[in-house]
Amino acid sequence: MDRAFSIGAALVLSAAAGYLLGSVSFAVVVSRLMYHQDIRDYGSGNAGMTNILRTYGKKAAAITLAGDFCKGALAVVLGRVIFWLFGVDFMDGAYVAGMFALLGHLFPVYFGFKGGKGILTSVGVIFLINPLVGLLLLAVGLPLIFLTRIVSVGSIAGAVCYPVFTWLTVYLKGENPLFDTVFASIIALLVLYMHRENIRRLMNGTENKFGGKKK
Repeated sequence: MDRAFSIGAALVLSAAAGYLLGSVSFAVVVSRLMYHQDIRDYGSGNAGMTNILRTYGKKAAAITLAGDFCKGALAVVLGRVIFWLFGVDFMDGAYVAGMFALLGHLFPVYFGFKGGKGILTSVGVIFLINPLVGLLLLAVGLPLIFLTRIVSVGSIAGAVCYPVFTWLTVYLKGENPLFDTVFASIIALLVLYMHRENIRRLMNGTENKFGGKKK
């Protein structure tokens, strides 16, 4: 099989598999199946776990969390399997499928391209690619969420730290961190872009807190 064809096919199939899998928005699925509503019509309008928790409670939020995390993780597995099948070994197919799974979550083809902000799907991707980075990000993000009672603070901090932690862990293993860091930076920028309104509210002091009234 021609090498250029193999590389192209692996890239296209990994991207397509990741995007189609990522487009399964569990927040929308859960709200429609369990409550015959669309979560995007309620609360913040975001198709994500936080809005599900505020609107429908812990059970629905737990299902959404598990689904969005697992689809990111599964995309990584699919990307690596596809690259292995086509004999492409100069790059990690996990990043290709993982990044497109995130794009699918943000802009789901099944639900009018209006999705969530990508945190749980990103976490699923990160933990499968580099579990140590995932643990480091949780160590940064979770305390910030509990201290401030603002979910977006932990999410934004995690996005900022992701490329840094990726570079550091790969470099310390004695490997070239460029490829991993570039993809980590793209994923981080996508997450930060989706949190642009949250960043504005944080700067204005009007971001919503758990247990407080929605502003």
